[in-house]
Amino acid sequence: MTAAPPRVPEPLKQQLKVGGRLVFARGQIRPGAEVITRTAVGFSEKSVIPVRFVPMTGKADESR
Repeated sequence: MTAAPPRVPEPLKQQLKVGGRLVFARGQIRPGAEVITRTAVGFSEKSVIPVRFVPMTGKADESR
């Protein structure tokens, strides 16, 4: 993703296959790169490094 949402929109997570990864920047207060991995029983989330991105806006951000 190229914008930093406060949380990942569920439709993006649902596109992942088991073992698939989504790398993104989350939030504006304590922004950081995170990796979501789809597992056989759900999703695992891991913070990786601090980064800065523009906020996510528009329809994808309506889940707030």
